[in-house]
Amino acid sequence: MPTGTLLLIDDEARLRQLLARVLELEGYTVLQAPDAARGFELLARHADEVLLILSDVKLPDAHGVDLLPRFRAAAPEAEVVLLTAFGTIADGVRAMKQGAFDYLTKGDFEQQLVVVVERAAEKARLRKRVAELERRVNQQYRFEDMIGASAELRRAQELARQVAPTDSTVLLEGPTGSGKELFAQAIHAASGRRAKPFVAVNCSAFPRDLLESELFGYRRGAFTGALTDKKGLLEEAHGGTLFLDEIGELELSVQAKFLRVLELQQFTKLGDTKPTHVNLRLIAATNRNLRQEAAEGRFRPDLYYRLSVFTLAVPPLRARAADVQPLAEFFLHYFAARLGKRIPGLAPECLPLLLRYEWPGNVRELKNVLERAAILAPAGEPLSPDFLPDELHALLAADAGDDSLRALEARHIARLMAELGGNKPEVARRLGIGLTTLYRKLEEYGAGSPSA
Repeated sequence: MPTGTLLLIDDEARLRQLLARVLELEGYTVLQAPDAARGFELLARHADEVLLILSDVKLPDAHGVDLLPRFRAAAPEAEVVLLTAFGTIADGVRAMKQGAFDYLTKGDFEQQLVVVVERAAEKARLRKRVAELERRVNQQYRFEDMIGASAELRRAQELARQVAPTDSTVLLEGPTGSGKELFAQAIHAASGRRAKPFVAVNCSAFPRDLLESELFGYRRGAFTGALTDKKGLLEEAHGGTLFLDEIGELELSVQAKFLRVLELQQFTKLGDTKPTHVNLRLIAATNRNLRQEAAEGRFRPDLYYRLSVFTLAVPPLRARAADVQPLAEFFLHYFAARLGKRIPGLAPECLPLLLRYEWPGNVRELKNVLERAAILAPAGEPLSPDFLPDELHALLAADAGDDSLRALEARHIARLMAELGGNKPEVARRLGIGLTTLYRKLEEYGAGSPSA
């Protein structure tokens, strides 16, 4: 049975009550008003609930068609159906042009009313659902909701806010895991394209021979196995934003095609003879020095200059020491909640370790560390250092020793362990020592008994 709240405005009391009863029997809640003034009073109190406004055209204090802009302003997600005893084609046309869902003539609408109301209410439900999803998405990626209050983060946010409303290409520079995609999403959410797609592509995640077809698409028969036409990711991003992460991984031949996209907003698919036009904004990201790559011939200089219209440096976590604690507490509570655990917070002795560690993997590494800790830690107790990984415990060993060379070695091993994801054979290879020696050093520096 349909549900929802309707607002019925009609100065004929008997007809209004009859219509309200019919609609209530269909499952709706019906608010009643005898004139426009009282209708707007009800709308002010129930704007978030009302799906549909049913209004007589000839009201004591207004003309229903003239009220349409006010209805839309007061309840932008509601639909409006106008009712009249003496319908005219002119009024009907004007009503539809101003956004009315329908225009019904009293006396012959009894059979249509319930059907029209349900169609209008369903459209309003969909509009409300879309608006709610947009609000949630925009709130999720608002600059204000980024965790941290360091001066470095605020400076980057302010630059991003300034470029967001434009259509300018943005190049985000920063180390892996520093949050470049989060900045790209926030820029998109603050732009005029926020209602359109945000398509993210990690250029390093595709084999080089597949990336071109994924980006540009192809026509049937373009190569062996191309059995149907394929729409590329550029077309998927039409009207919205394309985010190319690790753009330095693009081959030079693909870079040339992409330069044409930026210059002309068009490209030619594999196997096609006609250009495909797109309207998109590009945000690119890299952890490389593209200027140097261009100077050394590994990246097209002309593409670099087009990408770097607005360059924004996303600071690494080691430059945002003030953000480590709020980020760690957020991740701990988030993962504990997902696991159904109550972990009150960080034990006091945890924080010095988190602050002294350099976080070569940046925010992504911190997130992974806290997820692992939340899995291992017992419920009901603050998180102790026992559940932090080996590389953080090496800092304790470095502090305990008087020999500065020993401390430097402990820090170097800890950095490599984090950078290589705990891959001990690879760490040993990079250090130029045997795996057994690495195990001994990890134990010596307070990491406990390491596991392969």
